[in-house]
Amino acid sequence: MIRKVFFIGTFILSFVIASCGNSNKANEVKETKSENSSVPEAGKPEYLTYNTFIDKVWDFENSPKEWKYKGKLPAIIDFYADWCGPCKRIAPIMEKIAKEYEGKLVVYKIDTDKQKELASVFQIQSLPSVLFVPVDGQPMMQIGALPEAEYYKVVKEQLLKEN
Repeated sequence: MIRKVFFIGTFILSFVIASCGNSNKANEVKETKSENSSVPEAGKPEYLTYNTFIDKVWDFENSPKEWKYKGKLPAIIDFYADWCGPCKRIAPIMEKIAKEYEGKLVVYKIDTDKQKELASVFQIQSLPSVLFVPVDGQPMMQIGALPEAEYYKVVKEQLLKEN
């Protein structure tokens, strides 16, 4: 009798552990798909990987010393990490900017924990780090979180050249 109870308990425990592991894998697959999606949701930040960065922003492999922005619209690139408190505070600001300026600029996000090579290219050591990329000219890096009004000021004055 004790063996039977022990066996059933072990079986149930194994089933619970196995199902928890599978749900985590399903979340990982879902997360990877959203980062690798070739079609971003309209009015939302787009998550970049190493390859999509090279395709859409700058091919630093072929042009390592010269910045050549590939985009047709100005961009904001938010280097962040899920564990970073200030990154979480500016995330809604980036989403709001992406929505308000849809069709006028692009907001990209790069998870520095998953895209270590990209973080290394830009020598990201502090988070958040936000790169403001005009269509013509050199990008500007801002380290640390700014108040919402400051992000809008940079967008209007530096990226969209509105006065």
